[in-house]
Amino acid sequence: MADIKSLDDLKSAVSGSTADAPGTPMAAPRVAVRDALGRSYATGKRKNAVARVWVKPGTGKVTVNGKEMAAYFARPVLQMILKQPFTIANVEGQFDVMATVVGGGLSGQAGAVKHGISKALQLYEPGLRGALKAAGFLTRDSRVVERKKYGKAKARKSFQFSKR
Repeated sequence: MADIKSLDDLKSAVSGSTADAPGTPMAAPRVAVRDALGRSYATGKRKNAVARVWVKPGTGKVTVNGKEMAAYFARPVLQMILKQPFTIANVEGQFDVMATVVGGGLSGQAGAVKHGISKALQLYEPGLRGALKAAGFLTRDSRVVERKKYGKAKARKSFQFSKR
């Protein structure tokens, strides 16, 4: 039997491995993913909207479908949604964003761009991943509209019942 002197030795003897064993696989450190122009690209999705997002160092200019953010997303709530990843990562005004978004409505499109910005930021600077993941920005929100069923007025609403 192995010579067991401490609790750690007991745990490693039971699991069949040692903590400092050579050849123990470790997680590879994340590396920045950038194209030839120094940009990071990611796809963001929300409801039926899909956003293609490029992030590069700059002054904080956000362009969506060729328009300024304030012109495309007129409601302040939607503009706030787009700024959230930068606020959480503490990099406001340090990156320019160029996004193209299709499908869905404005709310879904704002969510898709936010998801794309978050993914592109963590690809550009892997150190930001922890803050963005803790805030839940790297997870795609899978809630979509439920389909309408036959024999129903809407997805779940029934037609008015008449006994006679």
